[in-house]
Amino acid sequence: MTFAGDAEMDSTENQAELPDPEQRPQADIVIYDGQCRFCRSQVQRLSDWDGQGRLAFLSLHDPRTAQFCPELTRDQLMEQMYVVTRQGQRFGGAGALRCLSRRLVRLWPLAPLLHIPLSLPLWQWFYRLVARLRYRWGRVDTCETGSCEVHNR
Repeated sequence: MTFAGDAEMDSTENQAELPDPEQRPQADIVIYDGQCRFCRSQVQRLSDWDGQGRLAFLSLHDPRTAQFCPELTRDQLMEQMYVVTRQGQRFGGAGALRCLSRRLVRLWPLAPLLHIPLSLPLWQWFYRLVARLRYRWGRVDTCETGSCEVHNR
């Protein structure tokens, strides 16, 4: 059983281990839901696979997120992960996975599948399905902010 304070501590500890945009100013930035255990575990995996330091990570709940995606609302950021490249390009959801499949060697085997012509709508649909279920898969017992309940439909 997890208590709200424990979930907050898990979130802070996990995020502290991830490279920050200030630590890697030349890196692409992955913006993710830092209050979601499933999301945190996935970005931790991405960080572990990033042997060349190409990525930095930022929770969508961090106020600095507005610097990188000022046009996106909190609800849009809650719907999907985003990658903001060094050139300022923004990719969300399955588009972000496509982008990452070109950056991380461990994801190269997925790149041909993710880049099949005209397949992006299918991958976006699948990504949205996983995103909607992420709080269930993350085994969130309690949620201090209530965002788990709102997005656990």
